[in-house]
Amino acid sequence: MPSSGHRLRDVEHHPLLAENDNYDSSSSSSSEADSADRVWFIRDGCGMICAVLTWLLVVYADFVVTFVMLLPSKDFWYSVVNGVVFNCLAVLALSSHLRTMLTDPGAVPKGNATKEYMESLQLKPGEVIYKCPKCCCIKPERAHHCSICKRCIRKMDHHCPWVNNCVGEKNQRFFVLFTMYIALCSVHALTLCGLQFISCVRGQWTECSDFSPPVTVILLIFLCLEGLLFFTFTAVMFGTQIHSICNDETEIERLKSEKPTWERRLRWEGMKSVFGGPPSLLWMNPFVGFRFRRLQMRPRKGGPEFSV
Repeated sequence: MPSSGHRLRDVEHHPLLAENDNYDSSSSSSSEADSADRVWFIRDGCGMICAVLTWLLVVYADFVVTFVMLLPSKDFWYSVVNGVVFNCLAVLALSSHLRTMLTDPGAVPKGNATKEYMESLQLKPGEVIYKCPKCCCIKPERAHHCSICKRCIRKMDHHCPWVNNCVGEKNQRFFVLFTMYIALCSVHALTLCGLQFISCVRGQWTECSDFSPPVTVILLIFLCLEGLLFFTFTAVMFGTQIHSICNDETEIERLKSEKPTWERRLRWEGMKSVFGGPPSLLWMNPFVGFRFRRLQMRPRKGGPEFSV
């Protein structure tokens, strides 16, 4: 340690850097410099299955809405308006899902707990810093280690298998949009299912759909169950996320009853910090800040994530 006045707290008394870690500070700084040019992705089997399942369920809902309910309808404008609205919501939901899954949630660089890095922090005498013994990094305030991502995540809220990623400082906005658009898709699908059942009961089942009546009933019932489950889950998650943002408190901090040592950004200030800027329609846009990146496989040692 450069000064006895600096204290490094480590519950497991892990050394600053093990000899077999072969950490290179220059490689770390270069990796941080081009982190904006990489796409984050977690190679977790359960998470990838849940993410694929999410896409399949949304595609199924779009198939039933489009080909079972809207295209056979005799009301042209009813089909066009509802088709455009539902497909736009589905595209926005899946885009938000991709942005959440492929955005770095705020991972702290691995292995930066070195004497050189400590000196660069210009710590005050007696100042306490914390080092994660699992990924050998200096933990910023409000950062927590994720056992699935194998990284410390800034303002980590939770790890969601449905988006195959942690929800943290840099992708919480997209996760909120994902839950909101899925909830809206579910409400729209449930409404269309109710109208479809009423139309088929009043008329002829053979005329209200291009599919046979038994197949139509099965498809609509499954869509109703899916819509109810998705709406319940995403509506609850959307509410808890907005509550957390307005109180500037992550789910982990709430569960651990951690006393805030930071200056809280309450209500609109918290919303502005997450969504960026004053309230506008851009808050609803998951494509803000998106740019295409050159695909390049980069295997990374000691972690399940890879970059492209």
